[in-house]
Amino acid sequence: MNKLERILHVDDDPSIRIIAGVALEKLGHFDLLSCSSGAEALEKAPGFQPQVLLLDIMMPEMDGPTTLAELKKVMDLTDVLVLFMTAKVQPDEMERYQALGAFEVISKPFEPMKLSKDIQQMWETFHDR
Repeated sequence: MNKLERILHVDDDPSIRIIAGVALEKLGHFDLLSCSSGAEALEKAPGFQPQVLLLDIMMPEMDGPTTLAELKKVMDLTDVLVLFMTAKVQPDEMERYQALGAFEVISKPFEPMKLSKDIQQMWETFHDR
């Protein structure tokens, strides 16, 4: 299993991007590419080669599931851990998100002090299966 280094985070809320940035870069020591939209992620992700996609579900113009579908067209995501973030996690929606390719859904608000550790654990579980 490769060491987890690169995380792409897509969220339209600047405050969430800042909090996640501190959690993932400063606390987790990951290389983070933070994007404010699905369109920006589509433009920048192929050059960044993320190992983890952390996608907000509810975004204007292009939501998280659509962003994931579009990224699949331009990148091989076979070994990429896909995580959705949302404030509204319903059990029936979990199945839909997993069918779209998400490994897990992280609830908002998330715990900034635990985010890096949680993602690292998901990474290890994802690659141990």
